Amino acid sequence: MRGSDFPPPRDADEYIGQQPVAFRPTLEELRHIILTTAPQATELISYQLPCYKYHYMLVGIGANKKFCSFYTMSPGLVKSMKEDLKDIRVSGSTLHFAPGEPLPIELIKKIISERMIQNEILDLSKKSKK
Repeated sequence: MRGSDFPPPRDADEYIGQQPVAFRPTLEELRHIILTTAPQATELISYQLPCYKYHYMLVGIGANKKFCSFYTMSPGLVKSMKEDLKDIRVSGSTLHFAPGEPLPIELIKKIISERMIQNEILDLSKKSKK
């Protein structure tokens, strides 16, 4: 949730620092969970949001006026996890939640692990076609 008062963020620290104080701890926690679950992932800014790449884009985090967002970057995964996500606000492949009401850590880890597998399969399929 950047205002026009801020330049585009250069990294995740800058992005998180530009968010309202109430959102920062939740975004930092998400970032920590992502980087410990996928230590091989590279952190970058894409579309002015912190994103994490493992072979291909893995997941991303962000905030808007009311919610923190966890971008799964996989509509198919969200559909397959319908039961796990039944109590969570979902829009496309993005999970939204209030900053004081974070997503369950095990759910985040499960999504990251599944996305890593999806990206590994995609990477192997592309390598086998060469």
